[in-house]
Amino acid sequence: MNAHPPHWAAQKERGTPVLLRLTAWAARTFGRRTVRPLVLLIVLYFFCFAPRARRAIADYQQRLRDQGLDRALPAKRPVFGQFMAFADAILDKLDMWQGRLTRADISMVDPDDLHSQMRGQAHGQIQGQAHASRGQILVCAHVGNMDVCRALVERSGHLALNVLVHTRHAEAFNRLLESHGASRLRLYQVTELDAATMLDLHQRIEQGEWLAIAGDRVPVRANPGRDVPEGGVQTRSAPLEGTRKTSARVTTADFLGAPASFPQGPWLLAGLLRCPVNVLFCTKIAGRYRVTLERLADTVAWTRGHREAEIGRWAQRYADRLARECADAPQQWFNFYPFWNGHA
Repeated sequence: MNAHPPHWAAQKERGTPVLLRLTAWAARTFGRRTVRPLVLLIVLYFFCFAPRARRAIADYQQRLRDQGLDRALPAKRPVFGQFMAFADAILDKLDMWQGRLTRADISMVDPDDLHSQMRGQAHGQIQGQAHASRGQILVCAHVGNMDVCRALVERSGHLALNVLVHTRHAEAFNRLLESHGASRLRLYQVTELDAATMLDLHQRIEQGEWLAIAGDRVPVRANPGRDVPEGGVQTRSAPLEGTRKTSARVTTADFLGAPASFPQGPWLLAGLLRCPVNVLFCTKIAGRYRVTLERLADTVAWTRGHREAEIGRWAQRYADRLARECADAPQQWFNFYPFWNGHA
């Protein structure tokens, strides 16, 4: 393996817009059962010609076995099965945006009653009332199918959700989602998050809106000389407090028995915005989606002298919770790159 393999964001999109649209059209017109053989052939092609992705998934699955977390991992062809799980997730995304999957098809695990807080915020927005409480942060992961949650929010038409995404990494698929109704969510391209946008996010949190950010992808490397918030997103105007000229910042946490790099961004944002932080997962268990909402921190506070240690502590708590979710849905880990390599 290369000592310095490319960053995850450097991996090119596989598939063309025409192929993606053809698959979407076939799924919409003929149904999943008819289009599944086509998807099988497509995934088989990618499986054969993506050796780096195959090795990354095999490494991930071996770490699950080493930690005794492979109870739900099938014995036969588990690596190929993970590619197929990704194909099923794509079909589910399209079904969700087209209204074929509804709230009735989803189980909710919400021990802290966060969904009620979301409904309360949405009701306040509808009525035009002053918010009794501020917004919160949702830290997500590339496990399962987060577009199920995004589509539910989109179709509700009420709760405002601001999603930090790396949309350029999958431009073709994002255009496809937009053509199927994913148009009202507020998406922020994290490689172009400037100071004005950061201030805008702060205002939205104050207004009771929520912010979603992935906690398992290290940020895209910044260009030298750019002002970069220590969460790793580029700023193109006057830097905010806590920003400096640097490369993208990461922290290290133990994940499945070995050190792995995690972004500092969620915990830096939580400290700057001073709002509660929750984890959000959406995994498919026994053919039914399970949305899990849990409070991770009522507040994340750090000072300049203890910032690294405090961020590392919260990243470790997130990594531990992420490992438990991977144990429940081992083939729905969709980071197809060497996660445990510090340069991945």
